[in-house]
Amino acid sequence: MTVVFDTNALMMPVECDIRVFEELQRLLGSVDPVVPEQVLAELDSLSDGAGEEATAASVGLDLADRCRVIEAEPDYADDAVLSVGQRDGVEYALTNDKPLQERLLAADVPVISLRGEHKLAITHP
Repeated sequence: MTVVFDTNALMMPVECDIRVFEELQRLLGSVDPVVPEQVLAELDSLSDGAGEEATAASVGLDLADRCRVIEAEPDYADDAVLSVGQRDGVEYALTNDKPLQERLLAADVPVISLRGEHKLAITHP
């Protein structure tokens, strides 16, 4: 199952204390994680700061090494996630961003997000 990751999805281990890849495997079995270049750029920018957000972004960049990096047309990370989520072969998008979740669901892209304290769940359009 191919899953496109949003910026905050890669920051979840620090911000939400969740093991993202283990949870995806529990939920879906075998997973092909992909991340748009724009998400990496956003993580890089956020990691330059200080505090928990910068730490989470730095951890997110490390986790992104486990993902296949792909190109997307839009410059903005959320738009890139939406664009990739609509491609053939991409089954899910992983994000906790509520406005992006709404956009993805409106575009018929199933969304994986945090449910409860440490579990991921799928929302279908």
